[in-house]
Amino acid sequence: MAEVIDILSLVPQSLNLRSNHLWLDYDDEADVLYISLRKPQRATDSDMVGRFIYHYDGKELVGVTVLHAKSNAGADAA
Repeated sequence: MAEVIDILSLVPQSLNLRSNHLWLDYDDEADVLYISLRKPQRATDSDMVGRFIYHYDGKELVGVTVLHAKSNAGADAA
């Protein structure tokens, strides 16, 4: 049986991203979730905070990489 994910728990955080579209890609082997706020992402800078890598094009947030996504589900950012 497939795992059930509480997708509704992502809604409040998603609404704060100021993007009309989200692209999600998950690498099960690496346990990394890639969230893109635009395609192509074309980031010019990145900033790592805890297990999150924020990708920027200038000052605009264009994506987030979540390391250890499944193994740390529900963990704090720092």
